[in-house]
Amino acid sequence: MFILHLALGGCLKSPPVHYGITADTGGHIAYILDAAAAQADNIDTDQVSIVTRLFEDEGLAPDHAVTSERVSPRLTIDRIATADRRYLEKDALAQDMPAFTEAFCAHLARLPRLPDVIHAHFSDAAAVAAEARRRFAIPFVYTPHALGIDKRTQQGSCPALDARIAAEERAIAQADAIIVSTRDEADRQVRAYASSMPAHTHCIPPGVPSRVAAPAEPAPTLADRLDQWLDVSARPIILAIARPVAKKNLIGLARAYAASPALQAVANLVILAGQHDGPASPEERGVLDALRVVAAQPAMRGRFALPPTHDGRDVAALYDRAAKGGVFVNPAFHEPFGLTLIEAAAAGVPVVATQAGGPREIVAALCHGLLIDPRDDDAIADACLTLLTDAGRHARMSDAGRRGVLRYDWGRYAEESLALYARLPRAPALLASDIDHTLTGCPAGAHAFAQWRRDSDLPFVVATGRSFAMARMILSQWGLPEPDAFITDVGTRIMLKGQRGWHECPVYAARLNDGWDRKAVAAALKPLRLRPQPRDTAGPHKLSFFGTADDAERVRAALAERDLAAKVVYSHGRLIDVLAPLGGKAAAVAAYARRLDLSLGACVAAGDSGNDVDMLEACGHAIVVGNASDELAGLVARDGLMRVKGHHAHGVLEGLERLSLTQPLMARASAA
Repeated sequence: MFILHLALGGCLKSPPVHYGITADTGGHIAYILDAAAAQADNIDTDQVSIVTRLFEDEGLAPDHAVTSERVSPRLTIDRIATADRRYLEKDALAQDMPAFTEAFCAHLARLPRLPDVIHAHFSDAAAVAAEARRRFAIPFVYTPHALGIDKRTQQGSCPALDARIAAEERAIAQADAIIVSTRDEADRQVRAYASSMPAHTHCIPPGVPSRVAAPAEPAPTLADRLDQWLDVSARPIILAIARPVAKKNLIGLARAYAASPALQAVANLVILAGQHDGPASPEERGVLDALRVVAAQPAMRGRFALPPTHDGRDVAALYDRAAKGGVFVNPAFHEPFGLTLIEAAAAGVPVVATQAGGPREIVAALCHGLLIDPRDDDAIADACLTLLTDAGRHARMSDAGRRGVLRYDWGRYAEESLALYARLPRAPALLASDIDHTLTGCPAGAHAFAQWRRDSDLPFVVATGRSFAMARMILSQWGLPEPDAFITDVGTRIMLKGQRGWHECPVYAARLNDGWDRKAVAAALKPLRLRPQPRDTAGPHKLSFFGTADDAERVRAALAERDLAAKVVYSHGRLIDVLAPLGGKAAAVAAYARRLDLSLGACVAAGDSGNDVDMLEACGHAIVVGNASDELAGLVARDGLMRVKGHHAHGVLEGLERLSLTQPLMARASAA
């Protein structure tokens, strides 16, 4: 399976990540990296790509301007560039979304293999994934991480928040499935949206974040240097780690500590509030300034550490330090999940956590802490004091956290998420089949195919090298059904049925004029003295000859010498067709599929010879019948390409059976 994670916001790079360097570089980055790494390690995974924006900023690492990073043998971080190379905060991304969407779809089109699923993180990525699904038929999963509807309950309505909630509503409605981390997210938060469907929402808990990267040489961590800020650094610590934004309520914790002499007497306060030297929003600067005001109070000096920078080693070391009689606090006004709470549990640190959101579920499951009302400063202080002064309770909660956190495992997350991806709907929506030696060649097979057609509502087109008149005659002679449309003349003509009968698609015909100089092509090939096929096989966008594979190479060379654009198709061991550069069966199938609002990814191609190669390569599903010529021997094996045993129409039906688009062969034979 090829999995693509899509995340637009934040500074997403291979570890170590500078968490907190921007307002959007927080817990979701850790989630994505760890989820992708676990999935890449799964035996059922071939490739995982994390796709994000490419940007250049003097204050940020140059890694973010690197097109692709290899994190592990099966995991890459791939960056998409637009004309806007600036780093953009989440709220500013909207202006770049149209350009990013086009660039992302172009990236998909260039891939040798389309991903099996797109896992979109936040609603902006979901909007991009929805457009990619429309064009390429790739299903997508949505993880919200944080939903705006709870925020509106807390702070009221405003245009920006209303727009965010509307985007989340669309993401929930469009996603093939939703993955959240807690039952609170699934049962309350997502279900608060009108478009939610409970059956589409899946609770898959994440694992413990792995933020630590070993340094080249051992170096002191913040835990070793607390005496820079603390007078009595041996005291237990009250630890908090969060971005400096108002909803995390770090100011509430600082106020609670400053107002409690009893708390100050038994513990120091350590708050990691992002990277103070990074780009900061007005909100972040306001929170940091408010924390500095509290830290500067005379009673706080020597008791409150507010380090300006930290890395993964510092975080791990401070958790270990807090486990020695200290406590971890998450005082957020609302927390969708709470990765820091399971980090604390893994380190054996009891917690004081907000009762609003995911922490209620985590603490209930692990029994490693106390819940508080985040708006009650006294309650925060009292809960901290309870855990800090009751050694027996502290020890029990520490042990409970270490034992219980085993349920939060990235390997389990990978297994459950991959199983969900595999169940996503991706049913083929159009069959495009060659005629000669694919549907014809066996009367019994042709009869069985005609019977399938009568019983199936799957749209069906033929894609043949023959002319329209000859194609209709051959179908009639073999008792084969008329299709919904004819793609004829090796993909240089589409015939549609209207109220007045069959007619050529003028839009497609006009498109094939681009870059095509039929007169010049004919003149360039005249010296080769090739024997032309019958006059009725030619057309405005096609010249046809008899010849060998060597003759086909001579044609290509002659056209290249004159710098003339054309497609040269060799098939059936004797036919050479020279097509307009934008023609061919794949192009015609794509054009017809677009009329049905489908992409090539939703199409099934069936064929047996060289003039079928392009559509067999381009369509999401391909059936190579058992009697196929050696011209198809070079088709690259891929997911979706089936080499069936059955010959002619029996082979087509065998492929359709594998796609669950027909009855099993034995059942069909019994019914007959």
